[in-house]
Amino acid sequence: MVKIDESKIGGIGRVLNDKDRPLKERFRALFTLKNIGGSKALESIESCFGDDSALLKHELAYCLGQMQDKAAVPILVKVLEDTEQEPMVRHEAAEALGAIGTSEVEDILTKYLNDPIVEVAETCQIALGRVRWLQNKEKDFVDQNPYASVDPTPPAMTSDVSELQKVLLDENESLFNRYRAMFSLRNLRTEDATLALATGLKGKSALFRHEVAFVLGQLQEECSIPFLAENLRDPAENEMVRHECAEALGAIATDQCTEILNEYLQDDKRVVKESCEVALDMCEYENSPEFQYADTLGKISH
Repeated sequence: MVKIDESKIGGIGRVLNDKDRPLKERFRALFTLKNIGGSKALESIESCFGDDSALLKHELAYCLGQMQDKAAVPILVKVLEDTEQEPMVRHEAAEALGAIGTSEVEDILTKYLNDPIVEVAETCQIALGRVRWLQNKEKDFVDQNPYASVDPTPPAMTSDVSELQKVLLDENESLFNRYRAMFSLRNLRTEDATLALATGLKGKSALFRHEVAFVLGQLQEECSIPFLAENLRDPAENEMVRHECAEALGAIATDQCTEILNEYLQDDKRVVKESCEVALDMCEYENSPEFQYADTLGKISH
């Protein structure tokens, strides 16, 4: 947690909640609050859930999960229970509850295991799996996550790419175990593992495809660009998946990525359009002389 004057936290919170500010500035304010932590930061984030941008609200929930603050649980429960919230926002709230991982969230996750919104139901299944795994995790488990993210599941206990890809693509396997394979492949950080991951973008579950896109963004490997671009360009693809593909391209940040993202700045889907705006800001930052890997731009945003 970063120590900072409370009046300054309030000022950052006002930027976050100012609908007249460019979205990229609001995202930066959000990730600054995430890094600061504490009750004032939580208060500013909670007040923004009344916004009309699903992209921003889902990012609020993501940050609350990453902050690992139990005080955020009631906020996230309220969001999950609000059926007026967009599915991607409710999904992210459920995932954030799993990220915090306390036993007190089991009941609320169980309640929505059969939610009519499939992405919400699947997220609750995975989140509940993580909570229960934390209570009974393998004694010899060592977390080798090279990123700063709190993941929806632990990685699998093997590093064999072909074996992991087999589990990743097995539609009869549980999503929890397929996610474990996904994060194990990500942690290898090799081209072979990245290409194996990219094949997951053809999976049946939109939730699964969006998570594959997210981890490809973390990897920032250029070999994944054609796969991410294909899903972004597909108008029939779930908007949550297209959004994540856009942000992954923003993280990779090559000239080709910039060109692709510019094609969709006027997309019919607001969440895709806004994702491209944020992703282009990521590209600009990645390529700036003063670049340093920083959460304040949402480099591990979801």
